[in-house]
Amino acid sequence: MIKLLMAPDRQALKQKLFTLIQPLQKAKRGAPLTNRTLPANTSNQIEALVTAIEALNPNLSPLLYSPQLLDGNWLLNYSTAREIRSLDKLPLGLKVGRIYQIINVPNQSFLNQAFVYHPLGLAKGYVKVTAKFEIAKPTGAVLPDKRINVEFLERIISVQKLMGVPTPKLDPAKVVPARSPEGRIPFLEITYLDEDLRIGRGGEGSLFVLSKVDQVTP
Repeated sequence: MIKLLMAPDRQALKQKLFTLIQPLQKAKRGAPLTNRTLPANTSNQIEALVTAIEALNPNLSPLLYSPQLLDGNWLLNYSTAREIRSLDKLPLGLKVGRIYQIINVPNQSFLNQAFVYHPLGLAKGYVKVTAKFEIAKPTGAVLPDKRINVEFLERIISVQKLMGVPTPKLDPAKVVPARSPEGRIPFLEITYLDEDLRIGRGGEGSLFVLSKVDQVTP
């Protein structure tokens, strides 16, 4: 008897990915999962699903044909990026919570916002990095495809509460220039994009998995 090979179903793969990620992320109060804190087999499973989903991208050349899908609030679900993994070890007992990327396509700008809290309620706030981006063309390409170049602008540190008491004078507490890495232009390639899921690959091979949300909540 000949078995018919069924093509992988994109929605089924997405459902499997979120079924794996969401309970683990909820247990971390919404903080993104990383390959540093997950068991190796779980990280491998996530990254295998991501690769399979990327192969079924319904919006090839997203920056050319569907840039409007980028617009809005994106919650970071999983990443292998060094800067995200480093947030697992914050000083003074602080913990990172949800991390969002909020994109404004018409203005070609975005901001990354990481909420931070102390498990005992001693402090609560966030770190925000503003940036602008430009659509980039790979060397030799005639039209843009999936790469954006990034320029970071400001880093904003805000303390919203201390010992449970609101601290409006510390919101923001500090604003400093956000420096891009010397000698290179940070970039991101959008390898998958639809109405509620975005996958990207950074210049150092880092992986970002994000889901679109209606609003930003700490």
